[in-house]
Amino acid sequence: MSLESLLLNVKLVYFSITGQTKRFVQKLGLANKEITEANPFFTLKEPFVLLVPTYDEETTSVVNDFLEYQNNLQNCRGVIGSGNRNFAEKFIYTAKDLCLDYHLPLLYAYEFNGTQEDVSKVKEIVERLDHGN
Repeated sequence: MSLESLLLNVKLVYFSITGQTKRFVQKLGLANKEITEANPFFTLKEPFVLLVPTYDEETTSVVNDFLEYQNNLQNCRGVIGSGNRNFAEKFIYTAKDLCLDYHLPLLYAYEFNGTQEDVSKVKEIVERLDHGN
């Protein structure tokens, strides 16, 4: 199976620095692809949801590289952000900035590794988007 055919079934694309976002994505059990600094330049041919942690813009600029590559932005259905509520207005600011910069909807926010309720809600969001709602 070619890499291109594998990328047809991806529902989630994520960036993880400390592993918290990756652990959350693994709990979801949905087809996913990680954006890495080594290779942010891959193309998704179907709609996906982007999950990002909260870090400064220099650290997360690789996510911008991915979104701006080929037709990825057009296939992104929205952003889910993770962070720490102790940071008040800075909670999920990376996700908020991406939504403002690229005119994407903020679909959901969760803290740290997410709870079981967060997992259920994100699965519902992805399922709704799969059905065009």
